Amino acid sequence: MKKLFVGNLPYSANETDLQNFFAENGVPIDSVTVMRDRFTGQARGFGFVEINDDAAAQRAVDACHGKDLMGRTLVVNEARPMTPREGGGGGGRPPRRA
Repeated sequence: MKKLFVGNLPYSANETDLQNFFAENGVPIDSVTVMRDRFTGQARGFGFVEINDDAAAQRAVDACHGKDLMGRTLVVNEARPMTPREGGGGGGRPPRRA
């Protein structure tokens, strides 16, 4: 299973729009996720698609990278693994002195 990053998505695009876009370009996908803000639910402008066949995933990158979706030029490439983040919130305020 290959995971592809899809960037520069229109904020109005949803999972169905993305699935239809890949289908129109001759690439069947197994799953699609448009990333959304956890508080507002608004799309964040990127998402991921998963494709079961490695060769089909490469065809998807070749066929869809740089193509237009709803007025935006998409960036499509193989997703990089998430890297662990360091540190915690912290809040940004120094502790109060008595």
